[in-house]
Amino acid sequence: MSVVVVTGTDTGVGKTVVTAAVAALARRRGAAVAVVKPAQTGVRPGEAGDLDEVIRLSGVTDTFEFARYPDPLSPAAAARASGRPPVSPAEAAARIGELAGSHQLVLVEGAGGLLVRFDEDGTTLADLARLLTAQVLVVARAGLGTLNHTALTLEALAHRGLDLAGLVIGSWPDEPGQAERMNVADLEMLAARPLAGVLPENAAARPGFADLAHAGLAPALGGGFDPARFRETFELPAG
Repeated sequence: MSVVVVTGTDTGVGKTVVTAAVAALARRRGAAVAVVKPAQTGVRPGEAGDLDEVIRLSGVTDTFEFARYPDPLSPAAAARASGRPPVSPAEAAARIGELAGSHQLVLVEGAGGLLVRFDEDGTTLADLARLLTAQVLVVARAGLGTLNHTALTLEALAHRGLDLAGLVIGSWPDEPGQAERMNVADLEMLAARPLAGVLPENAAARPGFADLAHAGLAPALGGGFDPARFRETFELPAG
């Protein structure tokens, strides 16, 4: 039994694609996989949400959305704006725990970042991860601004006693600039470990998603990504 919470250093960093990639590789290994979205925001009833994208990319159909709010806000703010009850992290943890009893892997995709609020009490995705005693997979940007966001996220993880499952760059440009290339070493320094993966930009629109996932995620996540070999492809010349 394994529960992994997927969060990002910001919104729009590639959490859904990374979640789908991990799910696709687990499914390829024959594992029973479930994917949970405790709170889907910014999507109206009948519209496709993040789990629809996970299904499309990974083929995993055992997916669970606990609450949906139409406004593109934090879960707490979206619930307040809609007049609907917020997600209860305690109830979410209980439901996820039940899923973990019948699945080898349960992936829990958050909304926004680690400390985005679920309710008016200030309960966050970090609190949910702690209730689940789950490891947290962090998805980061490649370019400018990523170092501060990543450092803050990792510091918040450590402060709450949560285990880092790995740090993944959610969208690596086809033509990385100096900032992207130099950020890799700094991201690894912040995480105190090699990158757990790098997925190419527009991975969701490219053919052969499972093969891309295998190439872009480290063995701990079911793939064959080699961070040392990745760095060799863009190392900056000395001086």
